[in-house]
Amino acid sequence: MRILIVEDDIELCNAVKFHLEQEGYTVDTCLNGEDGLHFIKQEAYDLILLDRLLPELDGMDVLSRTRALGITSQIIMITALDGIGDRIAGLDAGADDYIVKPFDINELLARVRAVSRRPRQWKSTEIIVLDNTELDLMRCSLKGPSNKCTLSKKESELLEIFMRNRGCLMPRSVLLSRVWGPCAPVEDGNLDNYVHFLRKRLRFVGSRLFIKTARGVGYSMEVKNA
Repeated sequence: MRILIVEDDIELCNAVKFHLEQEGYTVDTCLNGEDGLHFIKQEAYDLILLDRLLPELDGMDVLSRTRALGITSQIIMITALDGIGDRIAGLDAGADDYIVKPFDINELLARVRAVSRRPRQWKSTEIIVLDNTELDLMRCSLKGPSNKCTLSKKESELLEIFMRNRGCLMPRSVLLSRVWGPCAPVEDGNLDNYVHFLRKRLRFVGSRLFIKTARGVGYSMEVKNA
C-alpha cells in the first residue's frame, strides 16, 4: 500500500514515515498543501495522512478539492485542533478518520490498518484471478494453465493494476505514478520494459491475458478469445 504524508512538521513527518515503512508500507512525504494536492492528483495513493493546518493551502481545502476531483483515496486528518466541531467538519468534508496531536504512533498505525481494510477501488487482496490466470501478490508469483513463475515486486504491482482494470485504458502517467510514485526519478522507457517482461511472463504460463498498446497513450489488459 502506498501512503502520502502531508505534514509541515519535518520531525513528525520523518518519524511517521519511518514507522510506516517499518510496517512495510511505501511512503512519500511533502510539507505544504500545494505540493500535497499536486501529489494527490496523480491518484497514486491508497491512503493520505493529511495535516489540518498547512502552509500555502490549508488541509481542509486540500481535502475538499480532493473529494471534488472524485479521488477516493482514504484520508486520515491529523491536527492539533481537538474541538468536536473541528472533527465533525473534517469528517463531513470527506475525511475517513481523524487523529489529534500529540498521538501515540501505535494508535496511528492501528488507524491506518483499520482504514486500509475498508473497500475501495484499489483495495488489495492476496490473490487476484482473471480468466485462466492467477496472481499471488504476497508471493509475487504468476500461475497459468501450463506453468507458473515468480515476478519482481514492480512486475507484480504493475500486473495487479492491469488485472484489476481489465479492458480499461490505463494512461502511462497513471501507471508510472502508481508503481514508481509521482516524483520518482524513473525514465518513461522503464514502463515499456516492464510491459515487455510481463508479456513474456504471461506467454510462459499459458495465460489468455494480453497487454494491448495504445501508442503514445498507455496500455490495457485484454483476454484472448478461447
